[in-house]
Amino acid sequence: MSKRIVHIVGTGTIGEPLIGLFSHFKKELGIDEVTFHKRTPLVDERAKVHAMVRKGATLCTDERSVEKFEALGHKISYTTQEALERASVVIDCTPVGNKLKPQYVETSGPKVFMAQGSELGFGQPYARGINDESLNLDERFVQIVSCNTHNICVLLKTLGAAPGQDMGVTNGRFLCLRRATDISQADSFIPSPEVGKHADPRFGTHHAHDAWRVFQTVGKDLKLFSSAVKLPTQYMHVLHFSIELDHSTSKEQLISQLRENPRVALTEKRSSTLVFSFGRDHGFYGRILNETVLPPDTLHVSEDGRTVTGFCFTPQDGNSLLSSMACALWYLDGKDPRDRLQVLRPYMFEEI
Repeated sequence: MSKRIVHIVGTGTIGEPLIGLFSHFKKELGIDEVTFHKRTPLVDERAKVHAMVRKGATLCTDERSVEKFEALGHKISYTTQEALERASVVIDCTPVGNKLKPQYVETSGPKVFMAQGSELGFGQPYARGINDESLNLDERFVQIVSCNTHNICVLLKTLGAAPGQDMGVTNGRFLCLRRATDISQADSFIPSPEVGKHADPRFGTHHAHDAWRVFQTVGKDLKLFSSAVKLPTQYMHVLHFSIELDHSTSKEQLISQLRENPRVALTEKRSSTLVFSFGRDHGFYGRILNETVLPPDTLHVSEDGRTVTGFCFTPQDGNSLLSSMACALWYLDGKDPRDRLQVLRPYMFEEI
């Protein structure tokens, strides 16, 4: 029997915790080996690389960089192409997944290649718990949609639920209030709010476009639009939403629907600092693995019961991490990984 090897490309805000998750839960997930690729040898990241190796992951790099990594005290076990060819699953956590795709196409070994976030065109879009039934395991390329797109999707599916049908949404508008940088990043911070472009003529930004693509895979053509503003904070993305329904509902009914969804965490906190702090103290690598964190006090239902407005927090890449792990297990096991993923339940909260 061939080994089940997960190879992760990149060690940034998604790559590093993903390496940690697969390494820590290797036995429970049935993973034989975790390898990761780092492109640039950096003195100030030597401790981080050593820490990932101590957790059980194996370092790989480009052939031309091997000596430079070894000079920093790292052991290189495989070159880039060797690692790709050995892998069962490849998860690209860089911002250049589409640029690297031609190299992946030429590599025959892995069952699946994944890219993260706004890599439109890389492969079939996937968000755990939203379009699992449409995941085609014969297709080798998957786009794990962005954390804000996950948030939009779970709001549409949960708040849009109606008696006798899974979703009754006629329109959805979203404003992504995005953090400028992750706390692990020391540059690219901004001094003031920076408004984003509406580059997509139909959807505004990629967040609504990707959410539409996710639901299209399960036969739904939703009317969605999103905007984005970047804020001078390192804590959490915040999402403002206004969803029009084809049925009447109430705030009490919506809160009940939210409580029934294990991917939704409710909170009395209305500060991103406090929600982020909870994740730092109780999450894995500081990550909350729920798809959204919603304060019920911010919910508003129109007088006719057909428009739902409110705010919620987007866990810092936690939902993308969960979808990446779920997708890997879908391809490795050929079936829904629900049972294996129970090991992650301690990092998915009912209340924050």
